[in-house]
Amino acid sequence: MTQPRVEITYCTLCQWLLRAGWMAQELLSTFGTELGSVTLVPETGGVFRITVDDDVVWDRAVHGGFPDAAELKRRVRDHIDPDRPLGHADRDR
Repeated sequence: MTQPRVEITYCTLCQWLLRAGWMAQELLSTFGTELGSVTLVPETGGVFRITVDDDVVWDRAVHGGFPDAAELKRRVRDHIDPDRPLGHADRDR
């Protein structure tokens, strides 16, 4: 079985590289080797979208704004391993 691939597509004109990089770091710190890759994809047009294996888990245009770290981790976890506990990130609800 191949490991999940996360892509974070961000707008370069909006200067969202640091936000995308921080979110990638948060995911890698939490999930480590459970993820096959976390890729940053530069685009334009105000896009900020996070996918797991091509399934959208967050899209700024749809969900409005940006997820906080706990919400992003829950959404990725729900996609790759719904039974996995996230500790404090599960208590933020």
